Amino acid sequence: MSEAQVKADAKLVLRSTRVVTPDGTRAAAVLVAGEVIEAVLPYGTEVPGARVEDFGDDVLLPGLVDTHVHVNDPGRTEWEGFWTATRAAAAGGITTLLDMPLNSLPPTTTVGHLRTKREVAAPKAHIDTGFWGGAIPSNTEDLRPLYEAGVFGFKCFLSPSGVEEFPELDQEQLARAMAEIAGFGGLLIVHAEDPHHLASAPQRGGPAYADFLASRPRDAENTAIEGLIAHAERLDARVHVLHLSSADALPLIAAAKRDGVRVTVESCPHFLTLTAEEVPDGATEFKCCPPIREAANQDALWAGLADGTIDCVVSDHSPCTTDLKTLDFASAWGGISSLQLGLPAIWTEARRRGHTLDDVARWMSAAPAALAGLARKGAVEAGRDADFAVLDPEATFTVDPAELFHRNQVTAYAGRTLHGVVRSTWLRGRRIATDGRPSAPTGRLLTRDR
Repeated sequence: MSEAQVKADAKLVLRSTRVVTPDGTRAAAVLVAGEVIEAVLPYGTEVPGARVEDFGDDVLLPGLVDTHVHVNDPGRTEWEGFWTATRAAAAGGITTLLDMPLNSLPPTTTVGHLRTKREVAAPKAHIDTGFWGGAIPSNTEDLRPLYEAGVFGFKCFLSPSGVEEFPELDQEQLARAMAEIAGFGGLLIVHAEDPHHLASAPQRGGPAYADFLASRPRDAENTAIEGLIAHAERLDARVHVLHLSSADALPLIAAAKRDGVRVTVESCPHFLTLTAEEVPDGATEFKCCPPIREAANQDALWAGLADGTIDCVVSDHSPCTTDLKTLDFASAWGGISSLQLGLPAIWTEARRRGHTLDDVARWMSAAPAALAGLARKGAVEAGRDADFAVLDPEATFTVDPAELFHRNQVTAYAGRTLHGVVRSTWLRGRRIATDGRPSAPTGRLLTRDR
């Protein structure tokens, strides 16, 4: 668009010497009309009557899209909640999240339960918020109605979820749910750990991280993913592997993609930035399932991310109250709290490994938006929602749990020095956080694009 074509009634121009666009990072002026990006213009473009925000050398990124968040609201709001989760997300540069169907009471397994969750979330959402449905043994007939009600897809477990109201699927139930979801063009997202491998692994309680790691072997992931791919190929179904931890599964996934199987994969900041070797005994803030593995495994995950085998990076923010993080890895709740810290955590490690913020934006914004079908999210380009994160990539900070907006300030990142300070976050053309301080909730509830 030329300067002469710029609409005179445009309200806002966001300017930076470093704007991350789908075509690369460049100096640009982003023209926002109402809630939408109207154009990405040369940096010096003058727009008569527009308010100008100039960020200098701070980087203007697309707002992050986090498709894996356990908000736990209603029912376990003492663990998190829509108010605290979305505030933390806004402070961390996230402008859209999708809530997981379990850990809330009721779980999102029927249209009525979805309605309950939406009513709870609506007044509390600081950012745009959507919902996954759940696939459990008893609700196959509820899947299509949930999809028609606007959930973005369906989550299932292949091993126990940790909460009794959300049981896992066996192989027959998995095939039945997958066939039903494939029949209406939906997406099945899967916690892929094989229960038989878990049951046969050594199960020793206590504070030793090595014992916990041995109880969740890589073969549990590898076998589950192999079976999932076989079902997806047979049924021509679209499936997504959640929180990949075992790099041993990467060749299998890459081969399936080459063969045309409709499989996508995510990993998470904790698998890409933390290693088993650094987890102290008794430090159950590091416990998650599948587990944080060794440094060599992490190197292979980064290689899979770089070559596109792993599609996206999302938080799997799974918080709990402090008392549930006991010193015993067998009994402690499994989950990492990282919603507010995902961008700087990934950027810290990405820059060390020679990656750019273009890569980070692709992994944490464009790819998750594409996974969920959020066509208006995920990029700084004309026609998208005016969602942005403004980042000072050279600045550092040390993580102080007391300064996080999560309801419970338990985090594996405590005391770590990270690169990348989020200076502001913008949702549909409005600033919703400044220097880590969120404003009033202005988020909307999203439904799947039809």
